[in-house]
Amino acid sequence: MKQIFYSNGKLLLTGEYVVLDGAKALALPTKFGQSLQASSGEKNTIFWKSQDSDGSVWFEEEIPFEAIKNKIHSDSENAVKNTLIDILHQAYKQNNRFLDHSEGYTVTTVLTFPRFWGLGTSSTLINNIAQWLQIDAFELLRKSFGGSGYDIACAQNDTPILYRLEKEVPQIETVSFRPPFADQLYFVYLNRKQSSRAAINAYYNKQQRIGKIIHEINGITNALLTADTISRFSELLENHEIIMSNVLEMQTVKEALFPDFKGVVKSLGAWGGDFVLIVSEEDPQPYFQERGYNTIISYPDMIK
Repeated sequence: MKQIFYSNGKLLLTGEYVVLDGAKALALPTKFGQSLQASSGEKNTIFWKSQDSDGSVWFEEEIPFEAIKNKIHSDSENAVKNTLIDILHQAYKQNNRFLDHSEGYTVTTVLTFPRFWGLGTSSTLINNIAQWLQIDAFELLRKSFGGSGYDIACAQNDTPILYRLEKEVPQIETVSFRPPFADQLYFVYLNRKQSSRAAINAYYNKQQRIGKIIHEINGITNALLTADTISRFSELLENHEIIMSNVLEMQTVKEALFPDFKGVVKSLGAWGGDFVLIVSEEDPQPYFQERGYNTIISYPDMIK
């Protein structure tokens, strides 16, 4: 029997890094995501194929059940395969029936966004696996990649959400968030993917006086939900950038890359890569295209 599952991609508008310490974050599920199709197979193996958004196959392997059960990395050079084995090993610990009562599987995953965009290649995979095997996606994330889990919440929800951790337990509230000036908001890809795990480690090495900062970030997150002018919205985002710049001891992305841009540039998630949010009363596309940033997506085209 063929089963098909789908999960949304994600963007984090507020609360990057500090969401790990209980800050309230505004997270946005995207119209892009990933599907997983599973059917029965044979030979006590999983034949796994992963396709990029252009239809190209970027990963293809046959993984024996024994490798998953015992977390065997037979090919030390194949990092993708070993990471997948680690995820499936943890899934097996949460639900051993999926291997113990099967003769094999054929699994195909398909992205609807280029995998280097950083919209959640890993989180959509983990949520799809969790749906397929009927296990807790948040636990699967904790035991594999780690992180706050906001990306799993986006994978599971079709509207913007407020997300926070309370004693490590996810608290999710769906919200209405469609600014009246949404047609003046854009997402620009910075032509490089940022490692979430590396960024989180860097944050933990630099965090300071987090309690006060969480209060300030929560205030900005709440205020953004009711900001009805582009000037107020821009002011809140710029304040958020300044706060996090001080915490991380890093330049804002605008200072580093676009100091002459007449508008707001807001980092989303890990600083230094993936997408940024642009707030501009004029069409910003010529500015970014002249500088080699050609992936520019409007808010309505990106966000559910």
